[in-house]
Amino acid sequence: MPPLIAIVGPTGVGKSALALALAQRLGGEIIGADSRQVYKHLDIGTAKPTPAERAVVPHHLIDLVEPDQEFTLAHYLERARQALAAVHSRGALPLLVGGTGLYIKAILEGWSVPLVAPDWGLRRSLEQRAEAQGRLALWEELQRQDPQAAASIDPRNLRRVIRALEVRAATGRPFSEQTGREPPPFRALTLGLTAARPLLYQRIDQRVEAMLAAGWLEEVRVLLARGYDPSLPALSGLGYRELAAHLRGELTLPEAVERIKFRTHRFARSQYAWFRLADKDIRWFNLEDRPGDKMIELAEGFIREVRDE
Repeated sequence: MPPLIAIVGPTGVGKSALALALAQRLGGEIIGADSRQVYKHLDIGTAKPTPAERAVVPHHLIDLVEPDQEFTLAHYLERARQALAAVHSRGALPLLVGGTGLYIKAILEGWSVPLVAPDWGLRRSLEQRAEAQGRLALWEELQRQDPQAAASIDPRNLRRVIRALEVRAATGRPFSEQTGREPPPFRALTLGLTAARPLLYQRIDQRVEAMLAAGWLEEVRVLLARGYDPSLPALSGLGYRELAAHLRGELTLPEAVERIKFRTHRFARSQYAWFRLADKDIRWFNLEDRPGDKMIELAEGFIREVRDE
């Protein structure tokens, strides 16, 4: 099977720079795994690769849809698998890189996800029912309709319970029949980049300041002027709603910046939940050890091993 290298770690740790170095050294192309970089016009605040970087190394799964268009995990998997197949067909090395742990795990573990659009009316109705009757009432309904799905979903996870009921209503088939995992058609090496919390928070804060200096506030101003509502899922990414609140006069700029930094710190901590340091399938490296050469050496050895099989 062809090789794939995934690069994981918290936001701000330097995944993109490492991916660029590896891609240039190993003849690779970068497959994005970022749930906000798929949206057009969200450039600075999502830390998209620059035109110069894209000219050096091909990047995929960036600027796919408008901010008010739907883009789900199922959409991502469909597009990512197409991109991976195309990269492999060219004899190049795909590097799966980004901060959305759900996307990366779904690709590496071969998840199957039904391509069913959200039914917002049904969702609101189910949410109202959960408020009136309790979350357990919805889970018990799911248990009657699809016992296998109910057994795999925590009754407290209202979002997943509603999604399972929604898919059942839309397709007439149990959610459990449309989900699962299949061995992916590649061999993967997962490299993890980490850093001590004080250093990571410092890097995050510096990046927020650099984004603002690069015109992030004006980017948000233009999005609002185009009629994009701050409540859109696309604009739920780090910083966009805070800067929109500032532009509406609800926050001072220093208050908005402080909230962005705090929220980004918290998000970085949550990313470790997706890729635990104890995960034996991830080869972790500490940023402070300047591990670039070691990571490249490991990647080169992995590729030789795969291609010699």
